[in-house]
Amino acid sequence: MIGRFVAGRFGGGSAPQQPNLPAVDPVAQEIAEMGTAVDSLRSAVRRAGSKLPPLLMSQLRHLGDLMQEAVADISVRGCSTEQRVLLNAMITSYVPTPLQAYLALPPAHHDEESKATFMFAEQLATLEETLADLLNQIRIGAVEELSTHGRFLADKFSAQDVALQLQQPVQERDPLRLEGQQWQH
Repeated sequence: MIGRFVAGRFGGGSAPQQPNLPAVDPVAQEIAEMGTAVDSLRSAVRRAGSKLPPLLMSQLRHLGDLMQEAVADISVRGCSTEQRVLLNAMITSYVPTPLQAYLALPPAHHDEESKATFMFAEQLATLEETLADLLNQIRIGAVEELSTHGRFLADKFSAQDVALQLQQPVQERDPLRLEGQQWQH
């Protein structure tokens, strides 16, 4: 503050200019972070492979593939805030948290027939169903958007078609002339 006062009084010049930073789209940044989180989750699943029964490993890999597909879809097609929040929660909490809890159990609970494995498999099946529904909603939203845009274009240009057509000039009717007869002088 003192520097600005002295510079203002004695001609020290203007304040240093801040470089213009490009504006960051928060939604695009959030989607990029989700992609990174999916990659981290998939890596964690691969690292835990020897501790997971084949059933869980298969479900987790499939969920990872679906999550990666969902992130790619929303980066291209977009989605609602609620859909992004749900997807982000699945990627960062709903799958990693029970995975960590399962891996923290003693190895005896990692058997394919254990109650813990069965419970985790049910949770993963619910998440897979929810994620498939979310992907369907995103795609339906894109189809509806395309349909709405098509209706807009049809409405917009069908009204213009009529305006663009050449109209035959309306001939005034001569009251002295009978219809269908030539005018005679």
